[in-house]
Amino acid sequence: MNVYEAIAHRKTIRDFAQQQIPQEVLKRILAAGMQAPSNDHMRSWHFVLLYDRNKRQALLQQVITPVGIEKAKEILDDWEMTDPVQREMYMEGIPKQFSMLMGCDVLVIPCYLQDTPLLQPENLSALNAFVSIWCCIENILVAAAGEGIFGVTRIPGEKERAVMKEFLDIPDGYEIPCHLALGYPAEGAKRARQLEINLDERTHTDEW
Repeated sequence: MNVYEAIAHRKTIRDFAQQQIPQEVLKRILAAGMQAPSNDHMRSWHFVLLYDRNKRQALLQQVITPVGIEKAKEILDDWEMTDPVQREMYMEGIPKQFSMLMGCDVLVIPCYLQDTPLLQPENLSALNAFVSIWCCIENILVAAAGEGIFGVTRIPGEKERAVMKEFLDIPDGYEIPCHLALGYPAEGAKRARQLEINLDERTHTDEW
C-alpha cells in the first residue's frame, strides 16, 4: 500500500493475536522509525524489545494497577469528560492498560537522549529531542500498518519512567517517551470510533 493508504489503515488496537512478528518485518518497521528527522541529525535513539513474558510482567506489575470498568467510569466522571466518542475510547482503553502491554507480541521501549530535564524545559527548543522521538514513533506505527501490524502507546508518568529505567538498565541521560505495544490484531479487535473532523473548519489562511 502507498503511504496515504498506510496512514488511513493505521489504527490503535489493544487486543492482540498470539502471532509472532517475523524478525525481518520488525527490523523493517524499526528502520522506518530511524528514517524520521531528528533535532541534532544524530538520531540518538535506541529500542529495548521486551519479548520475555515473565520479565515483562515483573516490570508492568510495578508500574500499572489494573482498573475495571466501574473505576474507569469514575475516572472519566472526575475528568468531567462528556463527549460520547471520546468517552467511548477511554472506556475501551483504561481497563486494558495492563493487558494490552502484556498481550502484544513485542513491547518496544523507545529511548532517546535528553540533555536537559524533560519536565523543566527552559524554552521550546529544549523539547526538540522529545519531539523528534515522536516523529520516529509515528513512522514506526505507519510502517507497521503497512505490514498489517498495529499497536498502542502508553505514556509513563515520572515514577513509572524511573522504575523502567532502573529495571531495564537504561543509561543516564536517556528518556522514555512511551511504551509501544506492537502485534497482529486479535480476531474482533476494534479500532476506536473516530471523531469526524471538518478540515475546512480547521484550516486558516494567513491568519486564524
